[in-house]
Amino acid sequence: MPGQLIDDVRLMMASAMMLYLALMPNRAHAALGGPESAVTDDASALHGSIKSTERTNYRVHEIQLSSGTVLREFADTGGRVFAVAWSGPRIPNLRQALGQYFDAYASVARGKHAGGRTHLEIRQDDWVMQSSGHMRAFQGRAYLPQALPAGVSLDEIH
Repeated sequence: MPGQLIDDVRLMMASAMMLYLALMPNRAHAALGGPESAVTDDASALHGSIKSTERTNYRVHEIQLSSGTVLREFADTGGRVFAVAWSGPRIPNLRQALGQYFDAYASVARGKHAGGRTHLEIRQDDWVMQSSGHMRAFQGRAYLPQALPAGVSLDEIH
């Protein structure tokens, strides 16, 4: 009988946690296509430090993760993230970085990484992602081609 009571309590706690997660408001992330104003939330959620640099017609917010990986978020002067890029020993949380584009990435990426070395390129009408690397050396970028500010070269997104 005491074992049943413990199981019932665990089930109630798990149900309460799932209900809480389902009802809690979604936090905005400065993910691809998202608002630049949430960059500091990303740095906090990813447990990283942030450094911002002003360019001619965009800003780069560089988040240094504790893993050694650097995640860069590129925002236009209107405050929209038009690109993200990463490099380092670990791939960052791509759900956080890609935002609304993560599900499309996940559906394409399944089964693509059979070997120890990875290379993935996704080209869709509204976004592009390129990722490559091997253990302890990953890099990638994702961007919105139509949202690139005038005069910004893809070579600047790294």
